[in-house]
Amino acid sequence: MFYTPRWLWKGWEGGKIHALMMDLDIGLCGEPEKRQKKKMLLDYLMENLTLHNCWAYKYYLCEILALLNVVAQMFMMNSFFDGAFLTFGIDVLRFLESDQEDRVDPMIYIFPRMTKCTFYKYGVSGEVERHDAVCILPLNVVNEKIYVFLWFWFLILGALSLLVVIYRFVIVFSPRMRVFLLNLRFRLVRKEAVETIVKRGKVGDWFLLYMLGENLDTVIYRDVMHELAHRLASRHHHSVPGVKGGELQEA
Repeated sequence: MFYTPRWLWKGWEGGKIHALMMDLDIGLCGEPEKRQKKKMLLDYLMENLTLHNCWAYKYYLCEILALLNVVAQMFMMNSFFDGAFLTFGIDVLRFLESDQEDRVDPMIYIFPRMTKCTFYKYGVSGEVERHDAVCILPLNVVNEKIYVFLWFWFLILGALSLLVVIYRFVIVFSPRMRVFLLNLRFRLVRKEAVETIVKRGKVGDWFLLYMLGENLDTVIYRDVMHELAHRLASRHHHSVPGVKGGELQEA
């Protein structure tokens, strides 16, 4: 179940980032080839501006599914353990902190280490005899440790997944946050260029550009962002301070 969001995104993403990279992640190709590839990338971005929201929202949906998956796993475990799993980790911590005389081990309650066993065997007379005995369950000593770890692991995954979902909601509804994150991550790109791109584009365009920035050569990415900002500003008869337009800067 944990692989499902990744599997969905791999199908929905469709290799878009890899296709748009065009080997610009290494920046070692010849200058004419580099200019041509940057021009192709810019042409794509200009022609498809504001058309990437659906693509980005699919990624955000996968992150929400990851959160729901963790919650569903915890409730499934809770059902399997007859309602004792949701508070299992808390009960273990309380057990460790309680006095020796008042301790009731929740791990033994869920994973008993001894139990009554009934054996049937043929006796001397040839009839089946029943024998009751106490059996040791050594495997449960391991199982209890595994499920204590899983409880805390699910808790950490759930908390982190929730933070990611909140973070995505902030990005969707706050253009200022999108500008801040691009400036923070890609310091070679001028702030004015980032503001122009975020203002003219949508959250899907921001997401695509952020993903491209994670994969392209930093200098090439700077040139692409500056030229994209210039084209967007020129379309609306504006200019971007400090950004040379009309041609790609030398990489």
